[in-house]
Amino acid sequence: MTGTTDPTPNPHASAEQVAAAWQDPKLANVLYHDWEAGSYDQKWSISYDERCITYATDRFRAVAGETGWPYGHALELGSGTGFFLLNLMQGGVISKGSVTDLSPGMVEVALRNAEHLGLDVDGRVADAERIPYDDDTFDLVVGHAVLHHIPDVPAALREVLRVLKPGGRFVFAGEPTKVGDFYARKLGQLTWWLSTTITKLPALSSWRRPQQELDESSRAAALEAVVDLHTFDPSQLERMALGAGAVDVRAVTEELTAALFGWPVRTFEAAVPQGKLGFGWAMFAYRSWQRLSWLDEKVLSKVVPRELFYNVLITGTKPEGPVSL
Repeated sequence: MTGTTDPTPNPHASAEQVAAAWQDPKLANVLYHDWEAGSYDQKWSISYDERCITYATDRFRAVAGETGWPYGHALELGSGTGFFLLNLMQGGVISKGSVTDLSPGMVEVALRNAEHLGLDVDGRVADAERIPYDDDTFDLVVGHAVLHHIPDVPAALREVLRVLKPGGRFVFAGEPTKVGDFYARKLGQLTWWLSTTITKLPALSSWRRPQQELDESSRAAALEAVVDLHTFDPSQLERMALGAGAVDVRAVTEELTAALFGWPVRTFEAAVPQGKLGFGWAMFAYRSWQRLSWLDEKVLSKVVPRELFYNVLITGTKPEGPVSL
């Protein structure tokens, strides 16, 4: 259960709050993710079935291998709706879980998802730079697409090492590289413009989302300029982890052709009415992404510099002795 002092979700921020968020990245993260919490899984095609179980466990395995499975107690930092932790639990990587997020709405949804799945999970609304758990609590700390939202990443990594047990591991996935973020954003912007422009034609009007929904998506997207604080060079991220006191640090990258395909697809899906594309489209998109991911991993990763891929994943462990900073 969440702590009794945790704030309640605020999915309908006032204009004054949104204006203030432009000067306060943490407030922006709370407002943006509370706003998105109820529809986040649908927006990003998140599920808790074999498809996303395989995705989560493959990401974990790619950077950290299979040693240590199952981890006894794991924390997900910046959990969102619980996508990474809950699917790792279902995949046999983790036995017991805890979720934290700066957004009360996301923690609420994550705990509801865990309850529906029958998983042993508790949660707290928490700042990643001040994790509200004792030293040496967790066997594993995980996160997916979270580090780039945190103002002080080195401070968060030091907190991660503090709450890990000696020898405990952290795994962060889904972080944008500098180059990957550039081309993903450009592709997303172009796709959004094309989709919302073409569907103004009378013959395609049934493919246009209601203007109010488009306006809300645009306002939410505008806040991404505030909540997305960092992009990473893989070597830079490794140095951050080492500087925080971690050992056995390793970063890998993934998704090149898969990202060039995936970002336009996801943007197009957000621009058309919900349910318009149907199951056939979903399977086409997923199978295409799978094939391109295989190409990226098995072929391109051997010849293309890792800095050019879209996602960076990083792992490391807490030293068995005291952490030296």
